[in-house]
Amino acid sequence: MLTILEIIRKTSEFFARKGIEQPRLNAELIVGHCLGLDRMKLYLQFERPLSEPELIPIREQVRRRGMREPLQYVLGTAVFHDLKLKVDSRVLVPRPETEQMAERIRGRLESPPARIVDLGTGSGALALCLAMIYPEATVLGVDASPDALEVARSNAEAAALTGRVHFARSDWFESIPDAERFNLIVSNPPYLSEEEWASAAPEVRIHEPKVALVGSDGGYGDLERILETSRDRLEPGGHLVLETGIDQHARLMAVAESLGYPVIESLRDWSDRDRFLWLRSRQG
Repeated sequence: MLTILEIIRKTSEFFARKGIEQPRLNAELIVGHCLGLDRMKLYLQFERPLSEPELIPIREQVRRRGMREPLQYVLGTAVFHDLKLKVDSRVLVPRPETEQMAERIRGRLESPPARIVDLGTGSGALALCLAMIYPEATVLGVDASPDALEVARSNAEAAALTGRVHFARSDWFESIPDAERFNLIVSNPPYLSEEEWASAAPEVRIHEPKVALVGSDGGYGDLERILETSRDRLEPGGHLVLETGIDQHARLMAVAESLGYPVIESLRDWSDRDRFLWLRSRQG
């Protein structure tokens, strides 16, 4: 019988041959997940032999990860700030950049927003995170995919936020009543070009939903549509915050200027790359 440590070593070597980044970490997380052990408890049991029934789920999850399925899909969960979210192939894996977007919003807004909308909510990560940051706010998560909304609603229920976070099926603002206005509009829309998607890692290209990644018009189509439709959906002095591709800001800022946004800022991510657009509507 092989011990936990021997299984981790063999799995790490297998993952390394498959080109998986951080193969040892991936191996430890999968083995720990299958055994119901956190990493500290896993370390304390390294010498414990594993029975055949214990190895069966490990082998299956190792096989899936070896096919370059994202680790979060294999485990069924992703951590986003203080949230543990259900994720699978119906939604994107939440990114660290989107976590930073939430942090930027918390650090820059002068007053708490009363009404927030998250366009293209996916798993609900950003909508639920902002609901936790702003406990007095009501939040609407919008997505065109009924499958994504099913995941988002499940995550809202698990986070006990169904009273303040609601979801609607809509292609951006298309199905949202014209009279609805928001203090904060956020979105991480599809912004990859076809060429960028084709060169992405297998985890992204093969397993994540392409419709949530690739935008029309070389990645600009959805971003520009959101800029245009959000202008009249903001309350006076309201904010629009977008996550974007790193080479898109010059064109997007020109579009925003032509639409009459009085405040347009480009913000950088942790890697010092242009990543977020911050816009503000006119004061009343």
